Amino acid sequence: MANNRATKSGFAAEAQRKINSKYSEELAQESLEWVHAITGDPINTSGDMDNFYEVLKDGTLLCKLVNNIQPNMVKKINESKMAFKCMENINAFLEAAKTLGVPAQETFQTVDLWERQNLNSVVICLQSLGRKAGNYGKPSIGPKESEKNVRNFSEEQLRAGQGVISLQYGSNKGATQSGINFGNTRHM
Repeated sequence: MANNRATKSGFAAEAQRKINSKYSEELAQESLEWVHAITGDPINTSGDMDNFYEVLKDGTLLCKLVNNIQPNMVKKINESKMAFKCMENINAFLEAAKTLGVPAQETFQTVDLWERQNLNSVVICLQSLGRKAGNYGKPSIGPKESEKNVRNFSEEQLRAGQGVISLQYGSNKGATQSGINFGNTRHM
């Protein structure tokens, strides 16, 4: 690992290996190619973990991405390489992603990217945003978002459903709980 943190050992190292094993280079590459298509920035779109981290870690590209999907999502992009400014960029991206429709469970924590703790969750977030981009007239990635399928039943149809005794509840066919006793039997 080429970051400035001490290497993990024991349980922490095992947990990190488990997180890293979920990372998909194919999905990461697809995400970076999509980011390139939207921003037009000349980036290395290789999906390997080191490159993915290097391309996105300061958050500037992520901010440009959401601003290209919907203008003025991030008002001020910090170009500084100072840690808190980069983390501010990542946080601004996450807020914008939620506004664009990425569900909270598909976003990531700032440290997941900045401290390289869980790059898989960053890929998940970009994939989710990639699905939403189509709603804003931009190229999208991944499976197409489903549309609402609202059903309206008449009062008569609803009443008809109440009269049906559902066999889904099943039947106990005369079974009882007699003869069942728990624990030790009483000896006289």
